[in-house]
Amino acid sequence: MKSIDESDVGIFCYISQLPGFRGILKQRYSDFIVNEVDLEGTVVHLTSLEAPAELVEEKEVLVADQPNKNYDAEIGSFRALAGDFNADMLKALLDQTVSGGGVEIEPIVLSPSSDKSHRTAVHNFFKEKLKFLVTDTIDGPDATSKCIRVRLNGGKSHGRHSFKKRKDRDDKPYDGRGSDNWPEHLGKYLRFHLYKENKDTQEALGLIGKMLGIQPRSFGFAGTKDKRSISTQRVTVFKQRANRLAALNERLIGIKVGDFCHVNDGLLLGQLHGNRFTVTLRGVVAESEAVIEASANALGKLGFINYFGLQRFGSGSVPTHLIGATLLRGEWKNAVDMILDPREGEKEAVGKVREYYKDTGDIEGTLRQLPRHLVAERAILQRLKRSPGNYLQALKSIPRTLRMMYIHSYQSYLWNHAASMRVQKYGIDHVVLGDLVYCKEHCREAERGANYSEFEDGSSNDTSNHIDEISEADLPEEKDVTVKVITEEDLSAGTYTVDDVVLPLPGSKVIYPMNDIEEVYCDLAKKDAIGLTESVHAVKEFSITNITGAYRRVFLKPKEFEWELLTYKDGNIPLAETDMDLISKSQKLKNVRGEDCGNGKAGEQLIDNGRQSCVSAIMDSAEDEAGSDRAGSHQTEVYDSADIEESQKALRLSFTLPASGYATMAIRELLKTSTSVAFHKTLNP
Repeated sequence: MKSIDESDVGIFCYISQLPGFRGILKQRYSDFIVNEVDLEGTVVHLTSLEAPAELVEEKEVLVADQPNKNYDAEIGSFRALAGDFNADMLKALLDQTVSGGGVEIEPIVLSPSSDKSHRTAVHNFFKEKLKFLVTDTIDGPDATSKCIRVRLNGGKSHGRHSFKKRKDRDDKPYDGRGSDNWPEHLGKYLRFHLYKENKDTQEALGLIGKMLGIQPRSFGFAGTKDKRSISTQRVTVFKQRANRLAALNERLIGIKVGDFCHVNDGLLLGQLHGNRFTVTLRGVVAESEAVIEASANALGKLGFINYFGLQRFGSGSVPTHLIGATLLRGEWKNAVDMILDPREGEKEAVGKVREYYKDTGDIEGTLRQLPRHLVAERAILQRLKRSPGNYLQALKSIPRTLRMMYIHSYQSYLWNHAASMRVQKYGIDHVVLGDLVYCKEHCREAERGANYSEFEDGSSNDTSNHIDEISEADLPEEKDVTVKVITEEDLSAGTYTVDDVVLPLPGSKVIYPMNDIEEVYCDLAKKDAIGLTESVHAVKEFSITNITGAYRRVFLKPKEFEWELLTYKDGNIPLAETDMDLISKSQKLKNVRGEDCGNGKAGEQLIDNGRQSCVSAIMDSAEDEAGSDRAGSHQTEVYDSADIEESQKALRLSFTLPASGYATMAIRELLKTSTSVAFHKTLNP
């Protein structure tokens, strides 16, 4: 099966009838910049890499500070709790800790236990009696037991002692979620801004977590961002110091952290207003500049159809909505095969692992070769190893947010088709009888609830990558009271406009339009042998009748919309400033002030390998374009000093969308071409 195109998932229509033009989306990942917008409407930027000075330093209890302390009493208490064998191991660990000698101190692993209450008592013992030691739980020798691992707090070096490097430990990371001695004046969560280049959110946080020695679940964030982009977003982490994270900046490549502060609550999915996008389309070719101007202005004024973009359905040759349909039909083995089987378009190494499993059925050997980012595949195989043939349990072992993604993807597939039919049948200008709209008195509440915790635009929804989170808990609770069906009285009163029209994502608590659009849902679901009002199986989470559902606006207008036509010659020069460009430029300016500018070299110090100087020239020259007669736009020429390549045009767009909006669908409206990765690769020179 080939990779999907827009028509495969119901994306057919446009709002404007203007002609499109050629433009390459994401020729460079720096052509797609995403800045999160928080709930207060503030655009999130990385402005500082420094850790702020804190009023009170954490007073850790270090073994090195108490070299002569006797722990006989604590060991005696632990012996009564955990037995002689475990007590002897603890004594050896404590003796090694206080004795010195420069020996690397390894963690100890206590005897397996299947008694959770006993394990809890052991954890509490260390929290109360030996606070300089921390514990976490790891898998035991069988499926019913767990072991407690004990180590020095934070895995840091105390005096002359240190642990082995991470590469010398086993694969299970420590769960260092912080100490009970946290200062009362600091919030328990450190909030910071995460800047990343060409990495997805989970990948970046996974790397930071490894460096800190903490589990990925210690982090909180409001939404995932696209891998092929430069993005900045807020992240929280439990009980960590700003100076520890700031110290990582020297070692991190393509990732930076900064703008630290302590807060009382961690971030949850969906806690954002939206995203600010800066998108540069390169290699723009049109009949005339007037065509580009008319199309850009139309996008800002009229908006676009609020389709779920292709990212929603995965980037591989097995679309997530087809897996979702298989789950809704209760075909558990088929669903497992669709997730595990070889597929087109993947890297050769991944394809070989899939082929190996399909040919041999060797779970153990496949797991040894399977890349760790294949989360769903690993979870399924691990469960099948323990419970051969139990395909339903294998599917349920996939992290909930990921396995529900398949169902949500099918809902989105139905919604896209319904939206296309609404435009084709009733147009884009007026509400019609039977349309669904948000009730005016509930509009503000409804809009807040209707975000549906969508993937941030550009976030890869592919199951072969890290999980891009969706949470059903973020759905509005009472969707049936926030919408109404348009009546003749409403049409006469003119209370509602086409901007108020919504369509449902199928679920148990939604209503459908009382016109022909309802048939789209029923006909497509019936064709897929899926019932929207009753399920063919008893597994609730894989049934639309057990999902609440939601509503989504059919039409969306970008906010704070701006556009700019550029001329450039060197395709390797970025055409938009990033947060790190601004930080670097600020630092360069500080350095210049301290040097003799009379030697004629001060200006050269602002040039960072040709990267930021041209961008600075763009921004400076743009301020001089006051004579432009195009609102929110101007034209700038950007030339490389070599001046040897033929000049090309680029269109740079900046706009804000709600969390559920897809910037790629706005670009589609502008260009009137497909937004698929495969299509835009064909445009690259």
